Amino acid sequence: MKKNIKYILGVFIVLLLTITSCTQETYSLGDLSAPSNLVINAVIVGQDASHPNGDGSGNVNFSITGDNILATSIDYDASDAVNLVFLPTGTVTKKFDTHLGVNIYRVTVVASGKGGSQSTITKDITIRYDYTPDPAIVTNLTNNTSKTWIVDKSVAGHFGVGPWDPTSVTPSWWAAAINEKVATANCFYTATFTFTKVVASGTYSLTVASPDGAFTKTGSLAGGLPGIPSSGDEGCYAYAGGTSAFTFGGSTSGVVASAPSTQTNINLAGTNTFIGYGATLKGYEILTLTANTMYLRVQGTETGNAWYIKMIPAP
Repeated sequence: MKKNIKYILGVFIVLLLTITSCTQETYSLGDLSAPSNLVINAVIVGQDASHPNGDGSGNVNFSITGDNILATSIDYDASDAVNLVFLPTGTVTKKFDTHLGVNIYRVTVVASGKGGSQSTITKDITIRYDYTPDPAIVTNLTNNTSKTWIVDKSVAGHFGVGPWDPTSVTPSWWAAAINEKVATANCFYTATFTFTKVVASGTYSLTVASPDGAFTKTGSLAGGLPGIPSSGDEGCYAYAGGTSAFTFGGSTSGVVASAPSTQTNINLAGTNTFIGYGATLKGYEILTLTANTMYLRVQGTETGNAWYIKMIPAP
């Protein structure tokens, strides 16, 4: 009996010593200060005393600096739909070729810090952009007055997707068969796109008529098209049509001149128009263009994807 009591007493003492020897752990989230002292450094290419808004290329070199920054995203133009682009290094060169002449752009940067904290800063920059398209492009697209185009469902590959890569100018991931979307999204084929040259002012406009709806994805992937719901699959969505200005600009895709490309973009202003397929970006690169055929490439709807569209004049 005494041995048992001694054994139990010994175990109790060991447990007591173990408990009393433990120290309580304390945890701390640390400093969760949001990014501070943010600066948008914008160097307009060609800017000098004689060219205060740059050399007309529209190129601007950005670098974002500040304290406690873990990641940055940038929106280049507050006048259109919000489109924040992730900047892995905090630096980027952007070509502002949406509007000809001298224009003011409000640039917004969102900087993220520890614990999801964020800080935002904006900056207005004034940039000059000059571009004169090949006269043959203007003639083929607009007939020097007005010309209406539709998607060419009669040929294979009239719609397709591949990587957004300057070394690949082909829908290598998927290409539509003849009449591919007739049963599921016929609005893709019934929509019309009228390109007009306003001779008196030297400007251009696009009018989209799509009584069967706009062919696009939903939410932000629709590029800000009015009335498109926030969620849903790719398909035809109610769309009242629209008219907007457009300009010609140099290609911004990086596709080399030797590739099948005119090195010319159709840049849509605003958010209420699209060409063929509603995409997040509004710059459609003209790969080939004749009086009877047009082949376009646009980034969207998801970053990293290049969509291809073949069109013909409306009958």
